[in-house]
Amino acid sequence: MSSTAGELVTEVLEYDGGRQVTAYVPAAAPEAIVFAGDGQLITSWGAALEAADLPPTMIIGAHRLEDETLRLHEYSPGRSTDAFTFDPQRFAAHEKFFVEDVRRWAATRLGAKLPADRTAAFGVSASAELALAMGLRHPDIYGAVFCASPGAGYRPPAVLSGRFPRTYLVAGTEEPFFRDNATRWANALRDAGGDVVLTERAGSHGDAFWEREFPLMVAWAFGH
Repeated sequence: MSSTAGELVTEVLEYDGGRQVTAYVPAAAPEAIVFAGDGQLITSWGAALEAADLPPTMIIGAHRLEDETLRLHEYSPGRSTDAFTFDPQRFAAHEKFFVEDVRRWAATRLGAKLPADRTAAFGVSASAELALAMGLRHPDIYGAVFCASPGAGYRPPAVLSGRFPRTYLVAGTEEPFFRDNATRWANALRDAGGDVVLTERAGSHGDAFWEREFPLMVAWAFGH
């Protein structure tokens, strides 16, 4: 990050015995803010935003657990299947942390408080499920959802109704499982009257693919 104009700020919040949150803070006053899971990965992408000449955008990333099972429990409301049983209580606790504690920290520590139409929830793979869940459950807070290569633990309910955030889904040509999940969500949201973009690009499941798409998502939602 030494080559960027912005800076990184990391602190430990009290959730679950101590959970790190990292923010990319642009040099100019932020005109948009993106809240994300997998924070130790995504907050490093501030340089990609600066290179794309976008409105100053803050990224707030709640760090993930390295235990993949617990990460899935936190990120997906899910449902029990033959192969995996989700943990609704752990999801609810993490949802409260993400929606209340992380946002409060961003507002008090960094002065970041923007209306829903300048606020997005973002995630990749499993945390893309978190972004979808947060957006659909809290459209008054997150006016946009950036969803890259979503997993299948969280699927559209039989009936979708109410307000929906604008939603940008993307998946790669070399990840058909995740492409199918993105398509499933795009179709469900469109059928319910949602404002949806579904993009398929050459690429596979991984950080480089997602980082290239991230500035395009921000431009779509917050570009001048």
